[in-house]
Amino acid sequence: MSGKTTNVGIVIVSHSPLVAQGIVDMVRQMVGDCVPLAWSGGNVRGELGTDAAGILRAIETAWSDAGVAVFVDLGGAETNSEMAIEMLGAPRSGLVSICNAPLVEGAVMAAAEASGGATLARVVATAEELSP
Repeated sequence: MSGKTTNVGIVIVSHSPLVAQGIVDMVRQMVGDCVPLAWSGGNVRGELGTDAAGILRAIETAWSDAGVAVFVDLGGAETNSEMAIEMLGAPRSGLVSICNAPLVEGAVMAAAEASGGATLARVVATAEELSP
């Protein structure tokens, strides 16, 4: 992508495919196509749950050399996201951060920050400022 700014990517991980896809749709409407976005929701059978391989695919879809911020809804989503990041392997795994932030508000604020070319650390910090 020569001549084009690479913005931090955002991945939404939810136990519900509808929730994950809905948040990505909302974020895309707010920031446009300047931020790489992807989602993973549900388990391999299409039921509520999460899947490390699906999360890995989402991270690869939203990949940016500037890094990827991952937002999760519940504990299992975080655990499977950690596994997916490990599966990504070094050095790329060092460019992925799981955000401890509210799913919807955090993703929106992070994407807005990313759309301005902020670093991964700044994108994560902005989202995590929303945590109680």
